[in-house]
Amino acid sequence: MTDATTGTAAALHATPYGTFAPASPMPSRKPMSLPRLQEMRTRGEKITMLTAYDATFAAVADAAGVETILVGDSLGMVCQGLASTVGVSLEHMRYHTESVTRGLYRAQATAWVIGDLPYGSYHESKEQAIRSASVLMQAGAHMVKLEGGGWTTETVRFLVERGIPVCAHLGLTPQTVHALGGYRVQGKTQASAELLRIQSHELQDAGATMLVLEMVPHQIAAELTTELTQCATIGIGAGNGTAGQVLVLHDMLGMNLGKMPKFVRNFMQDAGSVRGAMEAYVAAVKNGSFPDNAVHAW
Repeated sequence: MTDATTGTAAALHATPYGTFAPASPMPSRKPMSLPRLQEMRTRGEKITMLTAYDATFAAVADAAGVETILVGDSLGMVCQGLASTVGVSLEHMRYHTESVTRGLYRAQATAWVIGDLPYGSYHESKEQAIRSASVLMQAGAHMVKLEGGGWTTETVRFLVERGIPVCAHLGLTPQTVHALGGYRVQGKTQASAELLRIQSHELQDAGATMLVLEMVPHQIAAELTTELTQCATIGIGAGNGTAGQVLVLHDMLGMNLGKMPKFVRNFMQDAGSVRGAMEAYVAAVKNGSFPDNAVHAW
């Protein structure tokens, strides 16, 4: 029997209810892992990441070839209608992480799942951070993400030493948007660019194996990508020189309650379907046509 989606032969399974072909072609793919992500980074293959907040969209993203899925606290804005991510709770993140991983499990999917530690869930102490991280890991996440540098370094080290993979996040950090004075490009001055470089290396040395760089000048992001040999940079508004790219799912599908950010491209416009849009995003990131530094970066 030939699978209608992939055109490949699908193995038939006999059950008490008859013979059928599995709904998903995913068993032929290997699950993503930290070593595989590092291999991609080493050989220069771009890593693709999208946010997802429920079972169905997560499974479709995986089937479209997205390697990493971020259960982002951006759900506060796109799902809950909040003005920022600050109002998202750990319980919200647990619920959505469970939903995403449940969908991936049912689809026999392979994506690497990252759960966002929300505002106030890791700021008090390293002990609070590991309690919060444990909630998301038990909900099915493979890795947790936290924002900021400097004071977060020892928290990252504490988590990594206890077997919890960590993705760091520098540049524009949405949880501290009020302190930053709004959604502004970071690292534009020599002093702020140097601080970004110092904090990036500190986070890598502490054990972070991924680093989201949000809204920083593309030249700085490209330089950091070369310098950080053990930490894969994932850009959003940081140009095409990073090891990978991430977008908020609703943004790349052209659905946004506010102003569409400069760094976003509407992949749904010419795709015809959600999966088609995701596949177009994966292809564009892989071949380097997205993002375009002249259009999507600073």
